[in-house]
Amino acid sequence: MLLPPPPELPRAPRTATRIRRLVLLSLCATLGGLFAARVAVAAHDPAGPYRKLDVFTHVLSLIENNYVEGVDETRLIYGAIEGMVRTLDPHSTFMDPKAYSALKQETDGEYGGVGLEVAPKNDELVVVAPIDDSPASRAGLLTGDRLLEIDGVPTRGWKEQDGARALMGAPGTSCSLKVTRAGWRESRTFTLVRDVVRIVSVEQKLYDGKFGYVKVKSFQDRTDLYLKKALDDLRTQAGGRLDGLVLDLRHNPGGLLEQAVKVADRFLFDGVIVTTKGRGGRHAEVERAHAKDTEPNYPIMLLVDGGTASASEIVAGALQDHGRAVVIGTATFGKGSVQTVIELEDGSGVKLTIARYYTPSGRSIQEKGIVPDLLVRQRGAMVDDDLPRERNLPNHFKGEEAGRVVPASTASSASAPQLPRQPGDPADDQQLKTALDTLRTWQVFKTSLQQQGPRAASASP
Repeated sequence: MLLPPPPELPRAPRTATRIRRLVLLSLCATLGGLFAARVAVAAHDPAGPYRKLDVFTHVLSLIENNYVEGVDETRLIYGAIEGMVRTLDPHSTFMDPKAYSALKQETDGEYGGVGLEVAPKNDELVVVAPIDDSPASRAGLLTGDRLLEIDGVPTRGWKEQDGARALMGAPGTSCSLKVTRAGWRESRTFTLVRDVVRIVSVEQKLYDGKFGYVKVKSFQDRTDLYLKKALDDLRTQAGGRLDGLVLDLRHNPGGLLEQAVKVADRFLFDGVIVTTKGRGGRHAEVERAHAKDTEPNYPIMLLVDGGTASASEIVAGALQDHGRAVVIGTATFGKGSVQTVIELEDGSGVKLTIARYYTPSGRSIQEKGIVPDLLVRQRGAMVDDDLPRERNLPNHFKGEEAGRVVPASTASSASAPQLPRQPGDPADDQQLKTALDTLRTWQVFKTSLQQQGPRAASASP
């Protein structure tokens, strides 16, 4: 999830000597302005950590003067910064101007590419989810597919941003993917034509004339407004009132923290939504719900899986801790950290992890994820543990033991509520079917209690 960039601090004065050192120091100062004051102090402290910059400029000079071919100094410096940031954690990254521009387009909900969400696992690049109505989804690529090569370049050891950068490009250009899948005897090659990928972050459907279904695909600008419109449209279709809602956050990789908070707020009257804490627990910020524009108190079934990550885990954790929704599916990705994006003077950018987040009960879901109240696996789906998770990423933060742990019960096709099948049921989606059947069971018990009247009320706990 992403936060707005912090304000920059004043930069240290430039010197007239050591041109290469000047370039590096100015770039370091640009990284959010966070290190400028410390660099100025280090210049008078020979024992300070920044004395290693002399080593950097020495190596840079050796490469420029002695390498067998001519070199691009900008590329060398970008590579050095990328390597520095890469040592931090899997979600902190440096982006050159092209990659940063692509990130801004994706956050706005439209970019050029093939439409794949990817993540590293065991040194391989694995598909988290294909985006609906994209070249990748139309070609038949599936969650769990492993990308061995992109445009002939092996992807072993790539990070998430490496894959995203290679998959994006101008609409109309081709992209070759060498793919392997569980059950295939050998890999296959797909040649896709990049297109304008439009991420419609919210889609909806009405079941039984009274149960709403809303899928939130990612948290971008205006996601909350799209959600409000979807709920209002469903209410109109249902004759003015919904008897229940299925909120689907499966394969939702996250996005903007602000939008996740607004989506959770739409279903909560009051209370804490999420708490974020910076280094050493400092700079704690608490986001709270407000009664204004809150949805009616109908039952909510919230669907999650291993592709539910980051901002979507904030929504799931908030609704679960407040008892506002029954969480159904499999354990989520387990990313409990917050990033901010800082734009640099040359059009490049740094995405930097600045905080951990905690659910309303004080849980950190780092590595562990959100444990569903009702564990339901998909029929015929790949083993959930085979999907990439936060705990599989190199240099990931270790989890914390904080707050309560929600126990999970298990549901299968035999234990899920068995009511007569309704028209339009998704026969191949066991998790959605369980959610709808649970809502139908809820309505049966509600009607039954109303018919029994005062006797049922006096007998209830």
